[in-house]
Amino acid sequence: MIYFNNDYSEGAHPKILEKLAETNMEQTSGYGEDKYCVMAAEKIKELCGNKDLDVHFLVGGTQTNLTVIAATLRTFQGVIGAETAHINVHETGAIEACGHKVLTLPSSDGKITAKQIDDYYQAHVNDESHEHTVCPKMVYISQPTELGTLYTKKELQEISEICRKNRLFLFLDGARLGYGLVAKGNDVTLQDIAECTDVFYIGGTKVGALFGEAVVIKNNYIKEDFRYVMKQKGGMLAKGRLLGIQFLTLFEDNLYMELSNHADRLADELREAFDAVKIPYLVENTTNQIFPILPDSVLDKLREKFTFSYMNRVDEEHSAVRFCTSWATQAESVTALTETLKAILA
Repeated sequence: MIYFNNDYSEGAHPKILEKLAETNMEQTSGYGEDKYCVMAAEKIKELCGNKDLDVHFLVGGTQTNLTVIAATLRTFQGVIGAETAHINVHETGAIEACGHKVLTLPSSDGKITAKQIDDYYQAHVNDESHEHTVCPKMVYISQPTELGTLYTKKELQEISEICRKNRLFLFLDGARLGYGLVAKGNDVTLQDIAECTDVFYIGGTKVGALFGEAVVIKNNYIKEDFRYVMKQKGGMLAKGRLLGIQFLTLFEDNLYMELSNHADRLADELREAFDAVKIPYLVENTTNQIFPILPDSVLDKLREKFTFSYMNRVDEEHSAVRFCTSWATQAESVTALTETLKAILA
């Protein structure tokens, strides 16, 4: 069986495993206060072009999302996001379990607009009984989105301006950030994200690390007491140096970008195969997630050799699914899928 259902099926890049083994018997301070976390944080600040940022390393995406949101919002405040946002559809109500409601906006491509955000906020503050409803105070976006689409630099700047105008915090989920940074047509840089957001994170779990995410904070309000919330929400790792070592390795010699580029280019090959047989998409993008709409009979045959994620039914005979390449996907696996697809649809 060949796996295309996610981008974290494998363990970690060999260079990371080598570095973890090499440093295995070293004794260091715990909880992210070791030299490796310090060096990795300094490297990330350098890449973001801002030495005043705070960088913290957490163990996973869900812990990161709920920790950032819990550290930022008061008990009566909620977070605005697309109806397809990861925090709304794939985290088992983790945000609500922390006492904060996810306030959803309609979206056909995983993105939300500055106008939607402004309209939602203005509707709230102009409601005579606004104190009886959840107060929007944060905006959550992903780059790439849950549907693999990308915000342009202009869109990101417009959202940032609206958030500042309305005193909303802007939080960007970068679980798959590498795959977005190297995608065809992308014009958003790490420096742009650091400038436009109050807080964001660089995903490691889905881009070559064994586990871990790097939270980057610009807003001083969020910086204050963040480590208390990290500890309380289960995001602080006692053996924190394991995270620092991984991110230090990922950002040495451009490895993070190389791994991301590998996944995106293989995804491009899959797109070419789907395009060749005129398969439509639930949504089009240029990152490592592909959402073709296929006949159910074709999907049944593909399931004999490949795994992929079911999205939704389109009509009586077709369903939308997701094929996902990763930093570790083999070219031979992509070839096997494209040849099988051609044979089925010939």
